[in-house]
Amino acid sequence: MATLGAYSKKHKVTVVGSGNWGSAIAKIVAENTKEHPDLFEEEVQMWVFEEETTVPKTSKHYHAGSKFSTQPHKLTKLINHFHDNVKYLPDIALPTNLIANPSLQESVHDSSILIFNLPHQFIGGLCDQMKGHILPYARGISCIKGVSVDSEDVRLFSESIGDKLGIYCGALSGANIANEVAQEKFSETTIAYDPPPMDSRNPTPKATTPQGPTPSSSQLDLSVINEHKDSKGKTSKVKLIVPPSDLAPIDHDIIKTLFHRPYFHVQVVSDVAGVSLGGALKNIVAIATGFVAGLGWGDNAKAAVMRVGLLEMVKFGKMFFSNNVQTKTFTEESAGVADLITSCSGGRNYRCAKMSVERKVSIQEVEKEELNGQMLQGTSTAGDVFHFLKARGKESEFPLFVGTYRILQGEVSVEDLPDLMEGKKK
Repeated sequence: MATLGAYSKKHKVTVVGSGNWGSAIAKIVAENTKEHPDLFEEEVQMWVFEEETTVPKTSKHYHAGSKFSTQPHKLTKLINHFHDNVKYLPDIALPTNLIANPSLQESVHDSSILIFNLPHQFIGGLCDQMKGHILPYARGISCIKGVSVDSEDVRLFSESIGDKLGIYCGALSGANIANEVAQEKFSETTIAYDPPPMDSRNPTPKATTPQGPTPSSSQLDLSVINEHKDSKGKTSKVKLIVPPSDLAPIDHDIIKTLFHRPYFHVQVVSDVAGVSLGGALKNIVAIATGFVAGLGWGDNAKAAVMRVGLLEMVKFGKMFFSNNVQTKTFTEESAGVADLITSCSGGRNYRCAKMSVERKVSIQEVEKEELNGQMLQGTSTAGDVFHFLKARGKESEFPLFVGTYRILQGEVSVEDLPDLMEGKKK
């Protein structure tokens, strides 16, 4: 593990996003920067989309006689006063070294580690606003689950961020329900981070060992070594900037130190594509599992769907990201099988699919009634994946994914799912 004895500068950390999951991750990160002052600046900035709000009457901070409680205030002011995101993560104590900031440009200024945690549809616009305001050698972690799929390609959100900002970005995903994590109930996650070559070979400061100066080979000018491979094994169009040698290299040890807590265990891997795909494809499987649960077919049926779904998740990854995806990411990591189990046990894709069968209505109707304007990720992902597979003539290779989409479209019935899973024509 790197220490300040070897590196004279510390990493500054910013969390971009402040919803319930964004605030929960910011809480974790701020706890760890405070515990590791040799590596990180203690203060963590959290960018907040500014809005006016009032303290809910159910909040522990509400006092009827206080104007601060009863009148509208900027959300950042309330967060920094109460150290509590009273709107999106209420009654969870946030560390005092976590600072809510309404200015995106100010919050990311001079930060060497950027953590992205916001709805995926805002990635492009916010990255455009950040251009020219971040360190050119910054590195990122995306906590945005899923991937972007259309008939042409599958894109990782982490790579979309990296391409926009000209930086390298990894991904965090797992069986993580934000409120449970914030309440410090035990869970685990997977962080995929594949350090670019110029980071792992970053020059070491001189005279950091008892033997004297480091070998001359470690003092080479690495500024020309700026290429790295993307998730498909191709040379990325992004030309990375080598971080300065007086900052500890952002490697697996640094990442684990920043995110690991006694209640939030972290496994760091290099398979960014596998971790990202797991967060997207499990939602299709969750819908299929919800369908059979709605029929009352029991746990055996749900287990069968999950088994086939896991196999198709692995196959999809190996087929379209053959250079990087590892089977064990899906079968051994929180971002794979654990997230699949959680999503197929009580996630909203599962619940809405189950209710649609029980009520004999479309899942879109349940979505409107139950989600207060939010959209299910599983329905859109099922459609995107189907059209992606169809464009390549691969529908027969993924009978569960395709069958789930056809049920959603009303082409076949839920009762047909066992035959569809076997690839039988309907």
